Amino acid sequence: MAGKFELWVDKGGDWRFNLKAGNGQVIATSQGYSSKASAVNGIESIKKNAPDAEVVEIEK
Repeated sequence: MAGKFELWVDKGGDWRFNLKAGNGQVIATSQGYSSKASAVNGIESIKKNAPDAEVVEIEK
C-alpha cells in the first residue's frame, strides 16, 4: 500500500495534514494553515520538492 496524505481541520480551526506511510504510521505532520488551499499547497510543495531532498545530520 502506498503512503497517503490526510487533511483535516483541528480543534482551533486550522487546516493540517499528516503524511502516512503504507503501514498507516504517521511519518510527518504539518503546521496549522488558515485555509484548506494553503494546506493543499503545502502538500503539493512536499510532493514537488522532497523526492530528492538531502538528509543532513545536525551535530550538537
